[in-house]
Amino acid sequence: MTMNIQHIVFDIGKVLIHYDPNIPFSRIIPDEAERRWFFLNVCTHEWNLEQDRGREWAVAEAELIGKYPERAHQIRAFRQHWHEMVPHAYDESVSIMESLIEQGHDVTMLTNFAADTFRQARMLFPFLNKPRGVTVSGEVFLIKPDKAIYDLHARNFNLAPEKTLFIDDSAANVDGAREAGWSAVQFTDAARLRADLARYGFEV
Repeated sequence: MTMNIQHIVFDIGKVLIHYDPNIPFSRIIPDEAERRWFFLNVCTHEWNLEQDRGREWAVAEAELIGKYPERAHQIRAFRQHWHEMVPHAYDESVSIMESLIEQGHDVTMLTNFAADTFRQARMLFPFLNKPRGVTVSGEVFLIKPDKAIYDLHARNFNLAPEKTLFIDDSAANVDGAREAGWSAVQFTDAARLRADLARYGFEV
């Protein structure tokens, strides 16, 4: 088990960088109950996921504004204030990734991310440019946990699935990687990640 892994693939959101839309929206919609309603009914997780799948923001905004014209300003604010939703990196996780790269291990990234916000993230967090490469869902119009995106990543980066280890905070995405023939661990914190990597023979 420990000697088989030759490729390590990192997710990004909630593994390497923090993400929380409540940060700007606690100011935009101060009332907690109203803000909860807004995220459950207007700018929902499912709505945002379609941008990760490649839908343009202008299309996404127009769709919602047609349903909730009185919320137009708040809907547009989601993209306008996106940079506030990613306030910091997880320094310990980044250190682990950088250590693996410095040791000469093959590291890539596979992320559910809108294409334009990922370009912005790369400017905000330059360490995202250190791995060998990345598959961004919004650029390839596929999304985790669809097996097709894991297969695409493996083909594009010449990864042997049985020699690949995936790290993601989402249990569903971890299961998707396993269905694609990869090994996978669910990220909870840096200490757990170090222990998981150690089981596969990586000391960081």
